Amino acid sequence: MKALAIIHAPFERPGVIEEWFQAKDHFLVQVHPYRGDILPTMEKFDSLIVMGGPQSPLEIEKAPYLRLEIQLIEHALKQNMPILGFCLGAQLIGEALGAKTERSPHKEVGVYPITLTAEGEADPIFENVQKTFQVIHWHNDMPGLTKTSKILAYSEGCPRQVIRYTEKALGFQCHPEITFQLAQELVDNCPDDLKPNQYVQSAEEFLEHNFQMINQTMIHILENFYKL
Repeated sequence: MKALAIIHAPFERPGVIEEWFQAKDHFLVQVHPYRGDILPTMEKFDSLIVMGGPQSPLEIEKAPYLRLEIQLIEHALKQNMPILGFCLGAQLIGEALGAKTERSPHKEVGVYPITLTAEGEADPIFENVQKTFQVIHWHNDMPGLTKTSKILAYSEGCPRQVIRYTEKALGFQCHPEITFQLAQELVDNCPDDLKPNQYVQSAEEFLEHNFQMINQTMIHILENFYKL
């Protein structure tokens, strides 16, 4: 398998997803539009992964290359290609389907649990995954919903944590993929986001969590997603 990963910041890389691809002898090609990379076409790829980043579809004029990404996602959706989106990536999948990004009820930064809905518990993507589990959060926005999308998981701070948009397109507002190394890079690059609040942890509290356990959940999800 050969997947294309769209990156939006040097500190928001695919993390454990890349490790999983390497362990499976799959290929993960990374492209960085924010620094001027040209998006390839999808003809030579089997899957699309759209990562998070500090950009927002609500301020797309500040990052006009996101419009090209939305067009690429539209093409991948028409090809019924497996698509995963994380945080900003989930919001861009929604945008490609005509669902406008919205502000989350609460800003979430840190490690907090999410809980599966009834539809999430029945969804094969969460086979071998507990009903409530810890993930990383780093967001102000949340993905929009289409008439047919299904919310698979929610948190106390955000009602849209995992969304199934189509049979092969999933959006994660949360981050199961971030490794401890990437968590440290986020802290170093975005210190202003870590001002403790109701759903915002301090840097010290954030980095104390068990990232390996969180990443193991991501591995279960990848195994389930790519066998469908």
